[in-house]
Amino acid sequence: MTEWLPERVAAAEREVGTTFDLTACVREPIHRLGGIQSYGALIALDDGRVAVASENAPDVLGVDVTAGELFLTAAQRDTLASLADADTGQTAMMPLELGERRFDVTVHRCDALVVLEFEPAPDTPGFGTLYAPVRQALTRLQRAGTVVEACQAAVREIQEITGYDRVVAYRFESADGPGEVIAEQVTDGWEPWLGLWFPATDVPPQARRLYERNWIRVIADVADTTARLVPGVLPATGAPLDLSLSVLRTVSPFHLEYLRNIEVTSSMSVSLLDAGRLWGLIACHGRAAKTLSPQTRAACEFFGVALSLHLAALRERDEAAAREKSREVIARLLERYSTDLPMRWSRDPAGLDQVIACDAVVVRTGDTVVAHGIDPADAPAALAAVTVPPPGEVWHSDAVDGPWPGALVLPFGTGGDCIVWLRAERSVPRRWAADPRTPVMLGPHGQRLTPRGSTAVFLASVRGRSTGWSTTDLAMAVELGRAIMGVAVAQARQLALLNVDLDSFAHAAAHDLKEPLRGIANTSTFIIEDAAAGMDPVTVRRLESIQRLATRMDELLNALLRYARLGRTELVRSPVPLPDAVDRALEVAGPRLTEAGVTLDVTSGSVHADPVLLDQVLVNLLVNAAKYARPEGGRIEVGLTDGALFVRDNGIGMPAHLREQAFQLFRRLHPDAARDGSGAGLAIVRRIAERHGGQAWAGESPGGGTTVWVTFASRDLQ
Repeated sequence: MTEWLPERVAAAEREVGTTFDLTACVREPIHRLGGIQSYGALIALDDGRVAVASENAPDVLGVDVTAGELFLTAAQRDTLASLADADTGQTAMMPLELGERRFDVTVHRCDALVVLEFEPAPDTPGFGTLYAPVRQALTRLQRAGTVVEACQAAVREIQEITGYDRVVAYRFESADGPGEVIAEQVTDGWEPWLGLWFPATDVPPQARRLYERNWIRVIADVADTTARLVPGVLPATGAPLDLSLSVLRTVSPFHLEYLRNIEVTSSMSVSLLDAGRLWGLIACHGRAAKTLSPQTRAACEFFGVALSLHLAALRERDEAAAREKSREVIARLLERYSTDLPMRWSRDPAGLDQVIACDAVVVRTGDTVVAHGIDPADAPAALAAVTVPPPGEVWHSDAVDGPWPGALVLPFGTGGDCIVWLRAERSVPRRWAADPRTPVMLGPHGQRLTPRGSTAVFLASVRGRSTGWSTTDLAMAVELGRAIMGVAVAQARQLALLNVDLDSFAHAAAHDLKEPLRGIANTSTFIIEDAAAGMDPVTVRRLESIQRLATRMDELLNALLRYARLGRTELVRSPVPLPDAVDRALEVAGPRLTEAGVTLDVTSGSVHADPVLLDQVLVNLLVNAAKYARPEGGRIEVGLTDGALFVRDNGIGMPAHLREQAFQLFRRLHPDAARDGSGAGLAIVRRIAERHGGQAWAGESPGGGTTVWVTFASRDLQ
């Protein structure tokens, strides 16, 4: 329980110099204080016999109540027992007469006992008389279009029903946070509280739990002498009777001192719940003692339930509007980026800040990090401070260390790709009813929290935290994630179909074009052989050009066929010793290396890949290295390191800005006649790597030349 107290509050308490321990009120068992407010009486029955009685029961009830003595008729006991078991909520109420005295009896079950609480029936209007004004008040409440309007209507109507001097609506910032007065109805001469914030310590956690179990809590008189329960400890449980559901439960001495120090004699609190959790309170204060009849309490409780439902409806309306607006933004984004969603966001994340309200957005795609609303140089630090959850989940916090305490993270793709919405530190001035740094002061009635210890109003700021992420924010992040996944799946399916179509087209086109091309080459050859002697030199050169171009086209079509077949070939992986694979590749590439005067070094190791396709990779890379060797010859090294196969040469190299282009189909960076080939070698190497789930890229060799790196999959090298 002590962990609930913020460290700065605990530190402030230690610095005040009093002997009061603030954690004492956090540990206090306020539901087992062993007494009730003395204007009523409590009896707990065990199988119809008195097991517990308040010490004032004989005076209040006018009967001699001793342990075990029966004072109710059999009919009364049966009716009360049936009410305790009826589906009327946690408690039920009925009128009851004992001799000439009339009571309103509230009944509930607790600790295997039937607990009866007797309140003298006052000569005040019953619920039937209250029905009309309560109905009119509820009608007026339903017209409220905002949370503040609804709360203002509620405090006005409850003051009218109860006659308290001050009625305020108090909204908690969070489940364990401070609260703000957002609506108020106050009698002349009382200091207004509207807009004031009260420290979280004013309502400790065990009190908040009781407010969630009981819609209403009434304190008739802070000067009341508590009527103790007899026996004080139940033999069956070894603890005082649990009074969590009691309407007469006595009041904590701490809270009594709190009320005295703000000059309040009577009070009532009505819980405002949202999905069963405490959202806020309607707090009522009076200068004079005030006992409310069960009928009036029921009317206020009913009003609190109605207000809670109306507030929930307003919240759902606002959230629905916010979600609809975000969905429209998501739809526009997906329409704009549908062709290449991740890559578009990796260039420009603008628009994502309209899905969820934020100050900045950072998108990480692979090694690329881009930002909107934040200096790009600060984006890596913001990413380092957050946690990227597994796909399908979101991570959020409003207290991240650093300049951006608010972060909401949505993963997409793989490898840490994510969208991060950022919020800056919230710095909203607040008018505190007490200085939150010194919550404990010496009041006129002792050492106790004195929230209005002076008329000074302190300004404070929430440091190191951002505005919290709402349920709507989280829901929209999840919805965006699902939309991204849907687009990605659709694109993957479309791409797969396109790849199949392209492979089929390339294969058919290359195959069908080879036949007429062969006819062109053969015809030109026949013409030269049969009629060259009778032709002029220009015509002969033109026919020879036709032959060369036909041969070149045949090479390109063969390369296209090989490239197309890669998409149709079934992979058969196995561990392949690298020296063995290089030996097989040299059967094809060896003459080119010898012709270029290139020597070869091979290291040991094995690659988990398709042996046939691995041979193609090595043939293409070895031929390419020999083709671009220096005139005086050179050296080629083939090895395995850092999870990749590499082929390193010391040839003429390639400019850094053209390396990526070299992997495009039919792209030649040195298109001179001395270096023949189709320009498909590196494209085929990359296609084979991607078929294995890997990558291929080029870099510079130490001392000059080119190193081509190829990966096949995780754990592909041994």
